[in-house]
Formats: sequence, C-alpha cells, structure tokens
Amino acid sequence: MDKIFLVMLLTLFFGEIPTREFEKDVFQTSGGQLTITFIGHASLMMEYNGKVFHIDPVGQYADYSKLPKADLVLITHSHSDHFDLAAIEKIRKPGMEVVLPATCSPRLPEGKVIKNGESGTFAGIRVDAVPAYNIQHERSPGQPYHPKGEGNGYILRFGDLTLYVAGDTENIPEMKNLKGTDVAFLPMNLPYTMTPEMAAIAARAFLPRILYPYHFGSTDTGILVRLLKNDPIEVRIRNMK
Repeated sequence: MDKIFLVMLLTLFFGEIPTREFEKDVFQTSGGQLTITFIGHASLMMEYNGKVFHIDPVGQYADYSKLPKADLVLITHSHSDHFDLAAIEKIRKPGMEVVLPATCSPRLPEGKVIKNGESGTFAGIRVDAVPAYNIQHERSPGQPYHPKGEGNGYILRFGDLTLYVAGDTENIPEMKNLKGTDVAFLPMNLPYTMTPEMAAIAARAFLPRILYPYHFGSTDTGILVRLLKNDPIEVRIRNMK
C-alpha cells in the first residue's frame, strides 16, 4: 500500500498523527543533568537523576502513551488546557505522585494538595507552591480568569538549579520574592495571562538567568525579546504555543 495513502487513511480514522520532534534543552546541575522537553502550550516534561517529571500534561499537545511514564505530575490549576485526567492516566506508573491545588482534588483525590506558600519533597526534589492569579484580566466584572489562591505556580529545585513554572498568572507582587531563580517559564497570552509588556515587568521583578515564555498562543514573542534586550536575562523561544 502506498505510504502516503496509508498515512491519509490512518489520519482519517484516528485523527492527526503527531510527527514533530519536541525541542529539548539540557542543564548541568550540582545534582546531575536536567533535561527539559517542550511539549506545547503549558505542557512540559523534565528528566533528572533517572526520574521523570510532567507538568500540566494535556493530550491535545502530545500522545502521552508514547512518552516516558511519570514519577511526579504537577498540575497548576483546574482548566482543561492544564488538567487532563486521560493524559495523566497514560503516563501513570506504580508509585507515581501527583501534586495539585485543592480545586483539582475532587477529580483526582489521590493527588497531594499543596496551597500557595506550602512546600514538600516529591520524587526526590523540593517543590514550593507559589501564587498564580489575575489582577487585571476578568471573565466578567469581579470574576478574574484565575482567582487568587486557586492555582499554583511551582518552584522546583534540581541540585543548585532553581526553576520556576508560573502557571496562569499576571505580573503579581509576589514575584519579587523569586530572586535567585535560574530558569523561569512565564505565560504570555491574552486575555488569560500577560502581554509581553507585563511579562517583561514580571521578569524584571526577579531577574531569572534564563526566561522561557510559554502558553503564548499567537502572541508575538519577539516583542518580549526586544523589551528585555538590555536586561541581564537570556530569553529563549521554544515551540510552546
């Protein structure tokens, strides 16, 4: 059978077949090598010391049945583009831990709930939950897209490397407490999170060494690069629409 015809037939019956290779960056830390795989939107995978960490796995952005099983899954909040039970099941293995905010707990009672300001050690790394919320952008008057206290950002510590995954948030005052962060992921799309200008303000509040905009949809990431060109921050653009 002609290969092109076979691909067309499989696509017709089973949907789009993902073919792209995910981008990866590697960091050397005092505790070993950290590999970050950029899945898409807010979905990330990290590998460190033989363990696999998935953040906001969502099946829309990858076939999770083909990805490494998880030692730890981190969920930032309950929206469907961050919290996908089917994707979590596809990376499940014995002993897998799930960390999530309280709003996600009814759908996944086995998960460990941590609130803003709480910490714990999971799969061998320290995890700190930090605030993630809207100040300006609202679904309706008095109803922010992400209310304060409902979602988490996460600080992860891999040896001497500190990594911040912001979740869905704006440039909130608490970010000034993140000084010393090595690698940061900041969301940048409207109306749910930040404009490039807001993301630049957020980055300047704590000056990460390396900044990845993510969850950016059709936002022009080049604007952020230009805004921060004179700041001591390396902005790296990866495929995280």
